[in-house]
Amino acid sequence: MSKTLFSNFSKVSSKQWKQKIQADLKGADYNESLIWNTNEGIDVKPFYHADEFDNLPFMSDAKASEFKIGQSIFVAHTGKSNTKAVDAISRGAETIEFVIPTEDTSILNLLKDIDSSSTPITITPQFLSSEFIAKMPSVKNSDVQVDIIGHLARTGNWYHSLKEDHNHFEMVVKQTNTISINVDLYQNAGANMTQQLAYAIAHINEYFNHFDSKLNTTQKQSLKVIFNVSVGTNYFFEIAKLRALRSLYSTLAQEYTINQECLIKVTPTKRNKTIYDYNTNMLRTTTECMSAVLGGANVITNLPYDAIYHKNNEFGDRISRNQLLVLKHESYFDKVDNPADGAYYIESLTTQLSDKALALFKDIEANGGFLNQLKEGIIQKKIKESASKEQNQFDAGDHVLLGTNKHPNPHDTMKNDLELYPFVKTNPVKTLIEPIIEKRLAETIEQERLKTE
Repeated sequence: MSKTLFSNFSKVSSKQWKQKIQADLKGADYNESLIWNTNEGIDVKPFYHADEFDNLPFMSDAKASEFKIGQSIFVAHTGKSNTKAVDAISRGAETIEFVIPTEDTSILNLLKDIDSSSTPITITPQFLSSEFIAKMPSVKNSDVQVDIIGHLARTGNWYHSLKEDHNHFEMVVKQTNTISINVDLYQNAGANMTQQLAYAIAHINEYFNHFDSKLNTTQKQSLKVIFNVSVGTNYFFEIAKLRALRSLYSTLAQEYTINQECLIKVTPTKRNKTIYDYNTNMLRTTTECMSAVLGGANVITNLPYDAIYHKNNEFGDRISRNQLLVLKHESYFDKVDNPADGAYYIESLTTQLSDKALALFKDIEANGGFLNQLKEGIIQKKIKESASKEQNQFDAGDHVLLGTNKHPNPHDTMKNDLELYPFVKTNPVKTLIEPIIEKRLAETIEQERLKTE
């Protein structure tokens, strides 16, 4: 029936569509009226057409039906953290991340009554110790996340020293067969999407270069690579960003004969979150989680609406987890494996982001590589420029955060509700390099409002 129906209509080319639109504009300029330019230098058109593609779009390997709901737990007290994890699992969490601050943490006590065969476990130490990793009990379905370059970028210092960190890291990778990359830092500091993708690939390339001669073929083929990514509310672009990351990684890994499949773990960004009209944070994180699912994330750990100003609390965790449960069990976001594949707009964005990121990656490699550019401050400078551009757009009202720089509630007060300091902290510590600083867009305007409450 459908074939008969469509045969009654002649095909319309993209050129014919554009001519029709131009006629309807009644003299207005097509480019100025309908095409807008992003901070990544991408021109977004009013429509996309099949005849713009020479080949069939790339089919991704992502399976939205397999995305898992994550819960991240900071281990201040082993017993309480274990209780919290068991409770989170009973309420719908499908994978648990434990953030470990000290080496004296008992992993066995932490995992009491948790079946890791059905609930994958991630251990993220905030220190670097190959001895700690070696003493960890063997746990099925578990990952260990260590990123020494990410630590250098975030803090400005190695854990110990360049040589000692790499020695520890080599032992950790051989013990765990896992490398993790913290890409979220770049997004939260204000890098645009092209930069995020290029820095992610340049970052992992530093590790691939280091381990190329240290891992045998079997180890390379079974190596697990994890990207920890943050996403914002630019809905379709964030979908395309995750798809581009997976494609770029596959291309790079192929050159090293390393396992071309990677694990992408997503958390909503903090950059657009606000302390005023804080309930809008739930709207932001909902669309961000939707982008993560459609973009092919393997694990999504939602950000509580009050995470930037409240200490960890049961209500915030429950609401953030329930947002993902609604997406999975009531909105059926897990019923189609690759829902974004074949959408001309998303395919076009994916291709353009990939091409721009690849060009930037090649420039980084031609100029000494990612680690060298970090030491020279080039990466930090580029991120600052991007962040400043976005900040200016926010200050001018072109980038809108509802309830903060658009339709603020003048009666909304927060001074007595801040359990955490929600702004950039100044820590006068000597560093080897300039650290990459995470900063929210609304910080300055919020500080001014707090002064006048």
